[in-house]
Amino acid sequence: MADNVQAPALAAFKGETAILELPDSLYDEVTPAQFPQSVLRWRNDRAAHQIGLANLDDARWIAHFARFEPLPGSLATPLALRYHGHQFRTYNPDIGDGRGFLYAQMRDGAGRLMDFGTKGSGRTPWSRFGDGRLTLKGAVREILATEMLEALGVETSRSLSVIETGEALERGDEPSPTRSAVLVRLSHGHIRIGTFQRLAYLRDSETMQAVVAYVLRHFYGEDAGDDAPARLLDHVVARTARLAASYMAAGFVHGVLNTDNINVTGESFDYGPWRFTPRWDPAFTAAYFDHGGLYAFGRQPEAMHWNCMQLAVALRTVSEAPPLIEVLDRFAERYQAEVTQALLWRLGVIPLGGEQDRGVIEAIERGLGTTAMPIDRFFHEAFGGSAPAGFDDLRALLAAYRPRRARDHAHWNGPVCGMAIDEVEAIWSPIAERDDWAPFHAKIAAVRALGEALGPRTEPAGIA
Repeated sequence: MADNVQAPALAAFKGETAILELPDSLYDEVTPAQFPQSVLRWRNDRAAHQIGLANLDDARWIAHFARFEPLPGSLATPLALRYHGHQFRTYNPDIGDGRGFLYAQMRDGAGRLMDFGTKGSGRTPWSRFGDGRLTLKGAVREILATEMLEALGVETSRSLSVIETGEALERGDEPSPTRSAVLVRLSHGHIRIGTFQRLAYLRDSETMQAVVAYVLRHFYGEDAGDDAPARLLDHVVARTARLAASYMAAGFVHGVLNTDNINVTGESFDYGPWRFTPRWDPAFTAAYFDHGGLYAFGRQPEAMHWNCMQLAVALRTVSEAPPLIEVLDRFAERYQAEVTQALLWRLGVIPLGGEQDRGVIEAIERGLGTTAMPIDRFFHEAFGGSAPAGFDDLRALLAAYRPRRARDHAHWNGPVCGMAIDEVEAIWSPIAERDDWAPFHAKIAAVRALGEALGPRTEPAGIA
């Protein structure tokens, strides 16, 4: 489309090409798939308004997010990123973006770098035996996951667009043939721990230093220097400790916390076999193939710490060990502080600090474990500091706390809002059977009302 036609709709969009500062050995230029259909099923107008895309009509939206015509000032060609990773603790040097790519970059209103990543956009050099496609059900599940996590204060990628693509896909884990879609997600970056692992594997210290400098500059607003690797690790440890704590407070199980699924901004993304645990069950798993419970609900902090250790091992390519070890040793301390903050935030009370807060957290976990009350119901009833029946010791402790915000939102007078897998299936069934999206849209509205009732969490430190 001519520049003078698209300029008014994209006047507020601030395109960026920061990734091109890095050596081209980190990515491959790719060509998007050509789909037989492009039916717009979801556009996140709330997010679009925040990033200067709200004025795109549906036709131009499809042009950019199904045909992947370049956004002004951004990448001319999509890039499939190269990385390695530990997958269930087994190292795999043969992976990369296999059914997605980095489509575009931009700066948001605060000047932060944002990436547009895709899923289901076609084959790449890293697709191996896959078809590079995404099921429509997988796309719907990702929307539900990201909307719920955003409402619950988790730093997450946001589902920006889902377009049905008219292909019949064969899948072994759901009824086939099934409908297809292409998803675009918005996040603060796609540099993974596995990106650094690949460079360490290749012993490419020069590119490693370039990526360290890129991350510090664009994500954390810092210049590189002799201590750059340790400072980068420090940021990642802090942010992943916060993410693990946020998962616990949300009752969320990601399912596949491999090093290629953990990015260096500590932002949750790439939702496959996720689940919300119905009750406080440390052994609850999301992935049917996680036979040993490696990424069970209660083991997620351990998984994050282990992944940070793999980043430290990779950074030994450009750093001495002692400063990296010193940073790693702070993970447990940071996690304890973050899980306290996250649980008290969801409880809706103002922290008092120290032993008092720790006592409240222990009482919450003990009560949830012994009463088997669903997590979502507990926080719905307890918001503002009112402990439900069966939590007598918690009620006594909460007498000293003040509410973080009034319990005056209409949400608190309505039903509990959760995202159990049975409800996810119930939302998908009418879409699959009769193309009825009403339950889906009703759920999104309910989830966003929950987010409004909870209010925002404090912005995490360190993102430039």
